[in-house]
Amino acid sequence: MIVHEVPTADAMEHAGRALAADLRRGDLVVLTGPLGAGKTTLTRGIGAGLGVRGPVQSPTFVLARTHPSLVDGPPLVHVDAYRLGSAMELDDLDIDFAGSVVVVEWGAGMLDGVADSWLEVEIARPTGAAEGVAVPEASGDLDDDEPRTLRVIGRGPRWAGGRYADPT
Repeated sequence: MIVHEVPTADAMEHAGRALAADLRRGDLVVLTGPLGAGKTTLTRGIGAGLGVRGPVQSPTFVLARTHPSLVDGPPLVHVDAYRLGSAMELDDLDIDFAGSVVVVEWGAGMLDGVADSWLEVEIARPTGAAEGVAVPEASGDLDDDEPRTLRVIGRGPRWAGGRYADPT
């Protein structure tokens, strides 16, 4: 498990690039955090690190977007599960989990039967942590540079024993 502070939007994107270096075909990343925490900004960094065609934007209205690789790597499948009600609905999207790196925003609790391993990334966005900084409740983007905390935990056999391994 890794926990670290992310002070700015640029740093969040950089964290995504760094995370991408550890990802390969078949990997699943599940992002949780409040609206405006930086889930899409982190995913944009993952896409840049994987060398995929962009722009990486929130797939809220289309549910999933596939970004093909520009460097002969795995494609990035970016899913917004906010409007999905179950793992079955996620499975119905017919995503190529084995051949892609799949990032699912709002995916907590959606993995029953979908995968045996995944990275769980929790983004904590404190409200008003920086003195004098107003935090819009529903900005939906990481426009302000108030620090966030990333907690990355590897779940399942793919991540066992590595730096993301669950300590419990």
